[in-house]
Order: sequence, then structure tokens, then C-alpha cells
Amino acid sequence: MIETLEPKSAKSNIDDAEVARFRAIAAEWWDPHGKFRPLHQIGPVRLEFIRDELIRHFGLKSGLKPFAGLRLLDIGCGGGLISEPLTRLGGSVTGIDPGAENVAIARAHAEPQGLAIDYRAVTAEDLVAAGEQFDAVVCLEVVEHVPDVGAFLKTCAALVRPGGLMVLSTINRTLKSYALAIVAAEYVLGWLPRGTHQWDRFVMPDEMARYLANAGMSAPRFSGMVYAPLRDEWKLTPDTDVNYLASSARPV
Repeated sequence: MIETLEPKSAKSNIDDAEVARFRAIAAEWWDPHGKFRPLHQIGPVRLEFIRDELIRHFGLKSGLKPFAGLRLLDIGCGGGLISEPLTRLGGSVTGIDPGAENVAIARAHAEPQGLAIDYRAVTAEDLVAAGEQFDAVVCLEVVEHVPDVGAFLKTCAALVRPGGLMVLSTINRTLKSYALAIVAAEYVLGWLPRGTHQWDRFVMPDEMARYLANAGMSAPRFSGMVYAPLRDEWKLTPDTDVNYLASSARPV
């Protein structure tokens, strides 16, 4: 269990071992059948949630490029699996990742397609120090790899402009998530490399809500993500027992 919801230190927000693990398999980011297969599978529902939440929050018109005019930040962008579709939807996207190898793969994949994405091998703390802010900040499948979630979310919140929105996705800390996200996904089905997740770092929705409140953000809107094995696809659902998404606004 988490002993406190107060952040410890900004210095504790990067786990070097976690960064090294993803840097070592950076070449596989765009292989839909490789080690990042689960991220490719959940990509459509994550994007559906992001699109719907940004349209709702900013009062955007639906269409091919609803994010036109918005400056978006993808924290922990990896190989660019979300940065690219956000750009295709019209957003001006900055993607950051502490792993230089991940950023190199992201750039190499985007450039031949003519996608102008501002990829940087920096941390969220670096952007805060530079005084940058964005209309929306997206941080997907990152918080469960961060030692101090409270401090990290305060950093992320500082990057959201007043009136802006943050969108997160992570894994709930339940017995069901241990069985499915670790035992099944890593050891039985082999969807993920063993050791990808640490169950004690998973974040419950009520904890997420308190972290966001401590960071000055609004009460989050939640949606679960559930795998439908018969259709071999993921869908949005009210069930947040395992994977879930959250959106939270920064008050004006």
C-alpha cells in the first residue's frame, strides 16, 4: 500500500532501471507482434478516450482534424505510438521520453510520413524548468513505472495551462490486476516481458483522484479498458478493476 500521497522529491521520479528496460527494446516499438503488442492493441481505445475528452472539454468540432490549434504534450512517448495519431488529428505535438533510443525510433518513424512532431529526449521536470505549458498533456502507461506518483503528477499538472486538460492511463492495484496484468500477461500469455510491471506501483482510482487534487487538478473522469478475448479487441467500459483512463482539468 502507498504510505503517503504527498510527494517525496522530484529527484525520485525517474527510475533508471525502468528507463533502461524500455531503451533496451526500443527497436521493437513499431512491431505490432513484438514486445509492445499490448500497446498496439489498446491504442484505438486510448485514442478514442483522448479524442472524446478533448472534444468535450474544449468544445471542439468533430472531424478529421479536431485538434487543430491545440498544443499537446505526450509524456513518456516511447516510439510515438500516440504522438503520431494525435498529430494526424491536427494537434501540434511535443513528445518527450528520457530514453534517447526511444526518441530516435520515434523520429525515424515519423519523418518519412511527413509528421512534424517535436520529439525531445528530456524529462517533464526539464519542461517545467523551462516554463513550458500545453493545452493538453497526455501520459499513458507511465505512472505505474514512477516511484513517486504524487510528485510526478504535480510536475505533469504544472505543464497544463490554466483551462487545459490532462489525460492519463494506468493499472489499478487489485488482485484482479495482479492476476491479469502480471501473471497472465507476463508469465502465461507472454504478452509483455517478465518484470515489466511491479504490482505495488499500480495506482487505485481513488488514489489517482487524491494525487490530482493535491496537484491542483479537478476531480477526474474515469473509464475502464477491458479485453474481449472472443473478438481479440479492447473496449471502453465502466469497469476500472484493471486498466483504466482518467481525464482531469486544470482550473482557470
